[in-house]
Amino acid sequence: MRHLLLTVALIGTCCVIGDGVLTPSISVLSAVSGIKVSTPSLSQDVVVGVSVAILIVLFCVQRLGTDKVGYSFAPAISLWFICIALIGVYNIVKFDPTIFKAFNPYYIYTFFKRNKHDGWVSLGGVVLAITGSEAMFADLAHFSVGAIQISCSFFAYPSLLLAYIGQAAWLMKHEDMVSTTFYSSIPKPVYWPMFVVATAAAVIASQAMISAVFSIVDQSMALGCFPRCKVIHTSSKYEGQIYIPEVNWILMLLCVIVTASLRDTVKIGNAYGVTVVAVMVITTMMVTLIMVMVWQKPLVFALAFGIFFGAIELLYFSSVLYKIPQYGWIPLAFVAVFSTIMYTWYYTRKEAFKYEVSNKLSMNWLLGLGSNLGIVRVPGIALIYTELPQGVPGIFGHLINNLPAMHSTLVLVCVKHLPVPRVPREERILLRRVGPPTYHMYRCAVRYGYNDSGDHDFEALLMSSLEEFVRAEAAGALDLQLASTNGSNENSVLGGSLVTGGSNSITLEIDARAQGQIEHLRHARDSGIVYVLGHTNLKCSEKSSVLRKFVINDLYSFLRRNSRSSSDSLEVPHTNLLQVGMVRYI
Repeated sequence: MRHLLLTVALIGTCCVIGDGVLTPSISVLSAVSGIKVSTPSLSQDVVVGVSVAILIVLFCVQRLGTDKVGYSFAPAISLWFICIALIGVYNIVKFDPTIFKAFNPYYIYTFFKRNKHDGWVSLGGVVLAITGSEAMFADLAHFSVGAIQISCSFFAYPSLLLAYIGQAAWLMKHEDMVSTTFYSSIPKPVYWPMFVVATAAAVIASQAMISAVFSIVDQSMALGCFPRCKVIHTSSKYEGQIYIPEVNWILMLLCVIVTASLRDTVKIGNAYGVTVVAVMVITTMMVTLIMVMVWQKPLVFALAFGIFFGAIELLYFSSVLYKIPQYGWIPLAFVAVFSTIMYTWYYTRKEAFKYEVSNKLSMNWLLGLGSNLGIVRVPGIALIYTELPQGVPGIFGHLINNLPAMHSTLVLVCVKHLPVPRVPREERILLRRVGPPTYHMYRCAVRYGYNDSGDHDFEALLMSSLEEFVRAEAAGALDLQLASTNGSNENSVLGGSLVTGGSNSITLEIDARAQGQIEHLRHARDSGIVYVLGHTNLKCSEKSSVLRKFVINDLYSFLRRNSRSSSDSLEVPHTNLLQVGMVRYI
């Protein structure tokens, strides 16, 4: 069941990525195509060229972040909805005020009775009237639930209804102009202003889907389901406003290829319909599961929701599948490629982590080495990075077995990214000791928020934290010793005063011990700090199947070579970097 749910979730994620390619393509091309209504002599090459130019500019400004380029979105999209609503009212009044009879469910029955198979096929086009509006709310992380509900129910949805009803009324008098309904139904005095507003709305809808792709890729990386990419948070207030350069340029390349090769909104619309309806079906499946597993709703209620909405969406989905030979296969190709990438990365990383956990070193092994770890200890500090939050990683044993000497102070560093904007510096580092004090080994958890850009003075922060930890550890030991001494001497009184000579000697001894450790740390710091990262080359065991060998030995290795390196992600200074190569057979 878990593998099935993971597969469904990955397919849904890949559909959203495909939506991020097709939504900008069809939105911008549809808007720019309006030029041909006013200037029929204009060639399609010009329309495609202008659309490609707008798409390139759109993706180039993504690095500025939604927080900066989004200030014009609210006024522009509000003007768009107001304009299409007013034009809809105008067309209803002028062409056919009786158009509201179409709300009679009887006409649904007569439509399918009259058109039969063609009526079912036409649902693949009808669904395009539903899609598109959801792109306005694709970047859900930017808004509250209440804001989305109010804006959709009282502004976006009524405006869309009036626009479509008005177009239907206009078509009652112009049945031969179906292919250019939107622009042809606009009153001529406001044609060019509406062309500008429509183009701006298309760019905004595209921006929303691009932001949604950034968000879902970022979440996938956090879950270990996507290769490492550079994530730039463009807002100090909102977690969802991010920019991923690698994803941005890949989306731009695919959008330009789709727009320049298909050149027609009908062809792109066929692919777009398959993508969006697939997203709807998978979303309904996932929400139904969330109702039961997360929201703890009654099973009957969740099933009723899933069956009702699922039946409607599957009806539309069955119709858009008819478009697969007519370029509807494009989103399926996107899903196949991206789901292969994501599942390969997730599966291999999971297997590697399981291997690390099962092969981590025991504390008994460490204690058996003695305080010198069985090798020569030289002055200096080694920061050994590991993904394991507990236990001694296998890379440490690899170092001990292959190097004749190690640094006098060893720190096992585990970096964690938390879902908060910032982690205060005083809470950034958590420390604990590994083994007895004479081993001079520590475990360090470094915590960052999503808006933290890293510490340029990480070494100074770590050293101050280590010294504070040693003092706090000594203070705790002192309190424990004093409590033990006072407990044993609570009845021993000389001249009415408690005997304190033993307590003073304990205090001096522990202070001296703590100061000796701090001096050891400072001397090690002066000798230099080295960052040790494992460079693990994963290989399949000889008994593995051919498919598993291809996935891990070839496909994963290719993805790993072309993803962001761990040293770049951790912002490790290259001058002090020591990468330890290892081969792991899993």
